[in-house]
Amino acid sequence: MSGRPLNGQRAVVTGASSGIGEGIARAFAAAGASVVINYHSDRQEAEQIAREIGEEGARAVPVQGDVSQPADCRRLFDSAEQELGGIDILVANAGIQRDAAFTELTLDDWRRVIDVNLTGQFLCAQEAVRRFRRRGLDAARSSALGKILFTSSVHQTIPWAGHANYAAAKGGLKSLMETMAQELASERIRVNAIAPGAIRTSINRDAWETEEAEQELLKLIPYGRVGEPEDVAKVAVWLASDESDYVVGTTVFVDGGMTLYPAFREGG
Repeated sequence: MSGRPLNGQRAVVTGASSGIGEGIARAFAAAGASVVINYHSDRQEAEQIAREIGEEGARAVPVQGDVSQPADCRRLFDSAEQELGGIDILVANAGIQRDAAFTELTLDDWRRVIDVNLTGQFLCAQEAVRRFRRRGLDAARSSALGKILFTSSVHQTIPWAGHANYAAAKGGLKSLMETMAQELASERIRVNAIAPGAIRTSINRDAWETEEAEQELLKLIPYGRVGEPEDVAKVAVWLASDESDYVVGTTVFVDGGMTLYPAFREGG
């Protein structure tokens, strides 16, 4: 890939004040894009990221919003149009976990995870498509009318006891992404997803923070290391660039082999 494969493009990255979203926002800026950094509550961190991106010579705008709320989603894209002049890429990344054993999982926690991790992705993607159509194709920026990238999870494939709401949302996201890709490809709107495995972020800190916990986690990862946000971000840049122009409706797993069911390495 060339040094700035997203040069001149404008992106909205949801959930970008930490973790994978932050990594993607920084990588997009380094690749030449201007970025809306969406955050839910951590304004200070989002503003710091935007300042640091600015110091590197790129443009970043922090915008607060709850992606499960339609009005907040619209405001994200209004900000992109007002501050950046438009939108070429959506990375629908915002997500939460509220974990419990199945019979202990409350309806409120079920609904909140579905609202953010699935409905929020739908709402932002729907708004992005409307803006792409309104703007029209700009071949000087990209060969696609628009690009949408969902952050899914290996748990769109791997069941996860104690996390029924999270796994259900990610399984639904897989079907949403593929259905959108099928419906929108004829308009040159490319829709794809990344499914990270164990990535070193605050959401799963308990799984890697101590040496003992990390060694247990590594039993699930054939490649022998915990992933970093940059591992996901590099794939996101490629999927958002014209170098992946013929990639449509695909989930790229960034998981160190976690979906290979490593417990079967010795024959089951």
